Amino acid sequence: FADLVLETWDLHCDRNGREHRTADMGCKQLVVRRGQPFSITLRFSGRGYDEGVDKLSFNVETGPCPSETSGTSSHFVMTDCPEESCWSAVVQQQDGESLSVSLCSPPNARIGRYSMTLEACTDYQGSSYQIGDFILLFNPWHPEDTVFMRDENERHEYVLSQHGLIYQGTCNYIFSIPWNFGQFEDDILAICLNMLDINPKHLRDQNRDCSRRNDPVYIGRVVSAMVNCNDEDRGVLFGRWDNRYEDGMSPMAWIGSVDILKRWKKFGCQPVKYGQCWVFAAVACTVMRCLGIPSRVVTNYNSAHDTNANLTIDRYVNERGEQERYSWDKIWNFHCWVESWMARPDLAAGYDGWQVLDPTPQEKSEGVYCCGPAPVKAIKEGDMLLKYDIPFIFAEVNADVVYWVVQGDGMQKQSIRSSDVGKFISTKSVGRDSREDITHNYKYPEGSEEERAVFEKAEHQKKSIGEEDEGLHLRIKVSEGANKGSDFDVFAVVNNNTDEERVCRVTLAARASSHNGTVGPQCGLMDPVDIDIEPRAEKRVPLRILYEDYRDKLTQDNLIKVVALLNDHQTGDVLVAVRDIYVENPPIKIRILGEPKQNRKLVAEISLVNPLTVPLNGCVFVVEGTGLTDGQLIKELEEPVEPQAEAKFRMDLMPRLSGLQKLMVDFESDQLTGVKGYRNVIIAPQAM
Repeated sequence: FADLVLETWDLHCDRNGREHRTADMGCKQLVVRRGQPFSITLRFSGRGYDEGVDKLSFNVETGPCPSETSGTSSHFVMTDCPEESCWSAVVQQQDGESLSVSLCSPPNARIGRYSMTLEACTDYQGSSYQIGDFILLFNPWHPEDTVFMRDENERHEYVLSQHGLIYQGTCNYIFSIPWNFGQFEDDILAICLNMLDINPKHLRDQNRDCSRRNDPVYIGRVVSAMVNCNDEDRGVLFGRWDNRYEDGMSPMAWIGSVDILKRWKKFGCQPVKYGQCWVFAAVACTVMRCLGIPSRVVTNYNSAHDTNANLTIDRYVNERGEQERYSWDKIWNFHCWVESWMARPDLAAGYDGWQVLDPTPQEKSEGVYCCGPAPVKAIKEGDMLLKYDIPFIFAEVNADVVYWVVQGDGMQKQSIRSSDVGKFISTKSVGRDSREDITHNYKYPEGSEEERAVFEKAEHQKKSIGEEDEGLHLRIKVSEGANKGSDFDVFAVVNNNTDEERVCRVTLAARASSHNGTVGPQCGLMDPVDIDIEPRAEKRVPLRILYEDYRDKLTQDNLIKVVALLNDHQTGDVLVAVRDIYVENPPIKIRILGEPKQNRKLVAEISLVNPLTVPLNGCVFVVEGTGLTDGQLIKELEEPVEPQAEAKFRMDLMPRLSGLQKLMVDFESDQLTGVKGYRNVIIAPQAM
């Protein structure tokens, strides 16, 4: 018999890509998911394959030092009865000189870049052909994959959706910003794989690192460390919280991960300036979705950063409501992390499912700034010893905040009401633009038997006393419309829940503050007033906050922290109430003109009214949306926008993908920053 000579081959990138749900990646190479068959066609010259005399086998290899023992190399022959647990090749059909072969990886294969070789052997004479490279990803559609997710709608949201919403604001004023995850955009997959290849664990021991790439727990931990740059590890983002962002992009200005990841690559893996928690989380979510691990961004309101792990955060204020001493422990008005879906065979049963990964650099874990994966179930149960980092996250959602009032003579008095940590834990709903509250995944109901048992296990004595029925009660309310550019009122609301008249003194103070709990200059103060309050009655004490007082003091976080103090003359008790007020940006209006069809021009009209009493200079609109724009579209306005005037422009779009897409807009200027808007656009598919 003449030798079997391979003439050409076809990896069917498009067809395999559609079947493996990777077609949107738009890369001109084969991208497949583990455990799922893919087909290739081999064309021989001179004669076809004859199974009686020809022996065909394949080699697949990944990583710089592939070996069978570390699972990074596999040699397998064509067979009729493939085994699930290893690589296999089966003849699909033969047509003259062309042979169609179905290849399949085991569902626990290492992910990453592979090279593939064909060996054709006749009468012990053989030839070897390099038939190309492919990329292997995790497979949430395969029941044997550790990232398997049952529900198709959830897989669509958490693996395939390239846009979403991230919740921000305060626990009294929750809102969302749009985010372009863009995990299938050109070049993003290559950037994500490169991130794995420059991580310190890989540089230390390439063989061991590649052999662990079958494990989403390992990958999650690497990604969590590589999204921040705090370990001198060439990480993606530089974190900054001090409102000085001139030498980079303000964290509030980003609207997607693609721009950040591409900048990181373009500048040789130098950290991109600047990120804060939602930016770190969103970039990690992009990387995890890109690699095939179902992931979502989660927001925790009133999130505690407990540096000394005693589950108590002490806050000191003086009698004027001003912060007395600096504390490393902080309360963030919100904090974002990622949840990724995976089994935990490394732990006892019961901890599969959502795992917290937090790429924001806060504390070291095993010597590196990373956090997780921590099973959400373990956080709820207070299982502090399980891997990884449960105590830190447990504190983020459960710590007590105790307010101490430092009196003129230096005496300290504990406020009888502490504030709540870990509220309204939120993520985008599946398939809808609404908020899903997932607090119940993290905590048992407050005051329940289960909560008490968990706190006992976690050795946490709850210091906070519940809402008092008797005595005086203090809270802060805000008038409608705390809009940037206008004055508004805040009120200390005092309730007397007793049967006798009470006399007390009330103080109110307002300061600009940052999202991580740091307070800045004062922007409103009311001298202490003495009030008497009838039995079972309520009184309001107002403080007017003026635009001219907060205009130059607000950070880009748009937050004002209001502190109210109440001294009960009868009992000597002090009460403290604290509320973060978000000063709202104006809305961005987006109109779509024309009929949205795939590969047909579409016009968007984008506008914003200047709500301030001063003109806006240096106005820039940034527009992006996967499948709608090719990268970012930037529109700089030549003229300033006068007070109460409208900035408006039109922009041409060319929708590439059909289905539901999001057009997202960010607006920047000297006086208004980080203004966001989005519009859902349903693109009709092109007629075939």
